[in-house]
Amino acid sequence: MRDVGAGRWRRIVSQIGRSVAVWAVSTLTMLVLAGILPDFQIRSGDGDSATRIAVTAAVGAGAFGLLSALAWPVLVRLLLLVPALVLGLLVFFLNGALLLVALRLTPADRPEAAPETAVVVAAVMSAVASATGAALAVRDDDAYRRRLYRLADRRGTARVFEGPTTPGVVFLQLDGVGHDVLVRAVEKGLMPTVAGWLGTSHRLTPWRTDWSSQTGASQLGILHGTNHDIPAFRWYEKDTGEVMVCNRPTSAAELQRRAVERTGDGGLLTFDGASRGNLFSGGADEQALVLSTALRRRGRENRSRAGYFAYFSDPANAVRTALSFVAEVGREIGQSTVARMRKRRPRIARGGLYPFIRAFATVIERDVVVAAVMGDMLAGRTAVYADLVAYDEVAHHSGPHSRDVEKVLQRLDRSAALIAQVAEHAPRPYRIVLLSDHGQSPGETFRGRYGLGLGDLVRAGCGLPVPRKARRTHSGAEARAAVRAALHRPVEENGGWHVPPGHHSEPLVLASGNLGLISFPDVHHRMTKEEIDARHPALLTTLANHPGIGFVLVRSEEHGGVVLGAHGAEIPVDALDDEHPGPLADFGPGAANAVRRTHSFPHTADIMVNSWYDPAEGEVLAFEEQIGSHGGLGGDQGRPFVMAPLGLTAAVEEGEELVGAEHLHRVLRGWLRECNGPQVPLEVPGDHRVA
Repeated sequence: MRDVGAGRWRRIVSQIGRSVAVWAVSTLTMLVLAGILPDFQIRSGDGDSATRIAVTAAVGAGAFGLLSALAWPVLVRLLLLVPALVLGLLVFFLNGALLLVALRLTPADRPEAAPETAVVVAAVMSAVASATGAALAVRDDDAYRRRLYRLADRRGTARVFEGPTTPGVVFLQLDGVGHDVLVRAVEKGLMPTVAGWLGTSHRLTPWRTDWSSQTGASQLGILHGTNHDIPAFRWYEKDTGEVMVCNRPTSAAELQRRAVERTGDGGLLTFDGASRGNLFSGGADEQALVLSTALRRRGRENRSRAGYFAYFSDPANAVRTALSFVAEVGREIGQSTVARMRKRRPRIARGGLYPFIRAFATVIERDVVVAAVMGDMLAGRTAVYADLVAYDEVAHHSGPHSRDVEKVLQRLDRSAALIAQVAEHAPRPYRIVLLSDHGQSPGETFRGRYGLGLGDLVRAGCGLPVPRKARRTHSGAEARAAVRAALHRPVEENGGWHVPPGHHSEPLVLASGNLGLISFPDVHHRMTKEEIDARHPALLTTLANHPGIGFVLVRSEEHGGVVLGAHGAEIPVDALDDEHPGPLADFGPGAANAVRRTHSFPHTADIMVNSWYDPAEGEVLAFEEQIGSHGGLGGDQGRPFVMAPLGLTAAVEEGEELVGAEHLHRVLRGWLRECNGPQVPLEVPGDHRVA
C-alpha cells in the first residue's frame, strides 16, 4: 500500500511539474510574439515594469490554457451540425476569440491584439503548448498513454477496458494503393515503416478484384461478405428508375441493406467493432465518417460525427489540422500550376473546389480517422476497419506514379507508424493488417485521346446529334461512316444529323473509370443484342470497332450473352475462358470469370463497355476526367494487396490466388476467429459466385 501511495504522489507531482513547464513555455511564447508582432501588445499598468509585463503574460497564458481546456469542448459541442470541413476552418477564429477573452482577464490596463493577430497568436500558442506537453509526456509511459487518450477521443476511450487480453485486429485500408505501387514505394524508401514490417513481421499477398474495381464493390464485399449486383461505381436500375452511386449516402445505405439481407449477417465488425472513414459500417456500433449511416439522425446507435468532433475538441489538434489543410490547398495549387506550365501529359483540369476536396481527403479525413483508430485501440476494441483515402484522391488527378503521390505515400506510412506506436500502449495486443480495395491504372482520358467522350460516341452510333467539335474528330467521322453503312443512306441533312424513324428515349451513358454503362430507360428489361441492332443498327459495331474500346458485353437471345470485339469478334460468354479469351486476351487471367459473373447480375446495363488496355505500358483510357483511374479491367487497378502479420494464417495456399472481395472477406473473418473475434458463419448464404 505504501508503494501504491508513493506512486500516486509521484504521478501527481510529475503532472504538476509538466503543467508548470507548459505554462512557462506558453508565457515565454506570448512574450516573444508580443515583441515581434506590432498588433499584439502586453502592457502593464505603469507601462515599463518588466515584472508586470511578465505577470501579465503569465496570467494571459494561464487564462488561455484554462479556457482552451474548459470552454473549447463546449464550443465544439455547440457546433454539432457544422460539417467537418467548415469546423476545420472555424477553429482559427474560435481559438482567436478565446485568446481575446483571456487577455481581458489579465492585470494590465489595456492588453491589445487585433482580431486577425489574435488568430495567429492563438494558433502558435496552441501548437507550442501541444508540442511541449507531448515532449514532456513521451518520457513518462503513464502520462503518454493519458495524452494519447485525449488526442484520440475524449469520450470514446473513457470506458474501462475489461475483457480478454487476446489480440484485437486493426484493418487499415490504403485506398487505391495497388500491390506494385506499394512494392515500388518500399523499394524507393518512401515507406520505411511498411518496409520494416515486410522485412520482419508481415506477409504481402496480392489479390484480384472483380470487374468493378472500385471502393463500392470491394469494400461492400470485404465488410459485408457480398458485392452481388454491384456492376460499377454508378449504374441505372430500370425497376426503380434510379441511378445508384456508391458514394451517395442514400445509395450506400441501400446497398448495405441489400448486402445484410442477402448474407443474413450484420458484417465483419458486428462484434465489438469500429468503422472509420468507410462507405459502409460493416455492422460496427462505433462509427466515424461512415457514408451509409450519414443521413441517420445522430444518436447512440449512430456516431458518424462523434469521431471528428471528439478530435477537434482539442484546440491543438484543430489548429494543427487547419494549418495543414491550408498548406495542402497551397501545395495542390502549386503542383497543378507547375504541371500546367511544364505542359505535362497526360493532364486534366484541377481547379474549382478540387484543392479543397484534396485537402479534406489528405488532411482532415486522415487526422480524424487515425485519431479515431487510436481511440479504438486504447479502448481495447476487438476489430477496427479504417479507410485512408488520400492516395486515391490525389492519384486520380496527378497520376498513380507521379511525384505528387509520393508525398502522400510517405504520410500514409507515418500514419501506420503512429498506429503501431499506440498499439504499444493499448490494453490488449493488436495485429495490424494493411490492405487496399483496388489499385489505379494510368493513362489519358478517352476524350483527351479521341476528342469525344463515350456519350458522344454512343450518340453518334445511334444517329443522334452530337456536338460539332466531336463531329470533326477522327472518331466522330468513323462513327458517322458506320451509321451511314448500317442505314444504307446518308445521315447528314441540312448540316444536321438524321435520327432514325421511331420515337425512343435517348440512351443513358454512365462512366466508372474505364468502364462504361449504356442503358435505354424506355425499355424495362435488359435489352438483347438483337433488340439493340434492330433499334440502332450501327451502335454495337461502332463501339466494338473503336480503337479506344477493348470489348463490349451485351445480352444475347441466342447465346445468353456475348462479348464483342474488333473486326467482328463475337464470343458467347459461356465459351470464354483463360485458354480462349477472345477479345479479353490482353486483360489477363480471370477476366473471363469476372465478366461472366457481372453478366449474371440483375442490374447489369444493356451494354457494358471496357476501354482499351495496353499490357505493355499498363495504361487504360478513362471515360471520366481522370489520369489515374479504376473501375474496370486492365492493369494495376485490379491488383490490390493485403499485408498481414506472419502469426496469422496465410491468405491463400502457395500457388493459389486470392480472387474477389468476397473471398477476401472470408479470409479476414477467419483471422478474426483466430483472434477470438466475431463468431459469424464461415459460409455466406446465397453466394452465387461463378467459378
